[in-house]
Amino acid sequence: MAEVAARAGVTKQTVSNVVAGKKVRPETLAKVNTAIAELGYKPNLVARSLRTGSTSTVGLFVPSVANPFYSEVVEEVENVLVGHGYNLLLATTREDPDYTRVHLENLAARSVDALLVAGDYGVEQQLPMLTAAAFPVALFAWEGDPPTTLPVVSIDYEHAGFLAGRHLRELGHRNVAVIADLPAHTLRVGGLRRAFAADGLTIDDRMVFTRTSDDAAGGYAAACAALDADPGLTAIFATHDVLALGAIEAVIRSGRRVPEDVSVVGFDDIAQVGRIEPALTTVTFPKREMAQQAVELLLRAVDSGRPPTNVISLLRPTLTVRASSAPPRATDQPREERDLR
Repeated sequence: MAEVAARAGVTKQTVSNVVAGKKVRPETLAKVNTAIAELGYKPNLVARSLRTGSTSTVGLFVPSVANPFYSEVVEEVENVLVGHGYNLLLATTREDPDYTRVHLENLAARSVDALLVAGDYGVEQQLPMLTAAAFPVALFAWEGDPPTTLPVVSIDYEHAGFLAGRHLRELGHRNVAVIADLPAHTLRVGGLRRAFAADGLTIDDRMVFTRTSDDAAGGYAAACAALDADPGLTAIFATHDVLALGAIEAVIRSGRRVPEDVSVVGFDDIAQVGRIEPALTTVTFPKREMAQQAVELLLRAVDSGRPPTNVISLLRPTLTVRASSAPPRATDQPREERDLR
């Protein structure tokens, strides 16, 4: 810092003010930044955090980075944080309340400036600890009943399911199977049912299959069971895209075609589903907007020194129609005219 000050012709305190982001005269700022660039100066973040009480670090909890949806969420959050001069400290909850509690205690010891929590499964039990945290906390991608004690930025999951159901109904599908992560995705399935109910139709409970694993293999197994239960099935809705990828494989291996024989609709719009063959029709989330709102809400609380406002913001999803969905063949019979196996 002394070398930077000497090169710029200013005091060490002025250099410190520039590094801390405090207001200085534009010409002074330019001279200091030039000296910093020429000398390759890097501030000691540990020393600065001890001095200012700020670590410029935000923690992020996600259930898993194996799920591509959360991998993309991590990237979005990191992009927004970096744009504000903050670092990211990532931890996974593994949908385990005890594991989450241990991570919370560790984060408190590391003195992060704020914490974002993505997803609610396995986290609900720790809400009292989150509410009592010494740093601002915000929840996002929260699918259950939102708490009133913390701010929530999330998606209208029920409406997202409705969009998928309305798309299938507009195409003319009646014989639909659902592959779902239940009970976590109850809202998504409920939205699909509402779309069918609007036309006086119901989705048979026997055609709702709970996935056995949260990966493509789980979607494949559930889709095989659905195709066995109703050979005249014309569409499958999966409550996230990885399950839908497994469903497409099951349909093709059964000797059927997607979408000519069976349409498949997913949920999340992860990056890879637009590149597969056939490209997947899916519900798209405004991930960037969700990350932006949640991060900025937290950073405003950090800057003001006050807890974040306990708002509930539900963003609207959209449907991205691709090649995996099409009208059923004219020869298909409504399920009510056949007996399920």
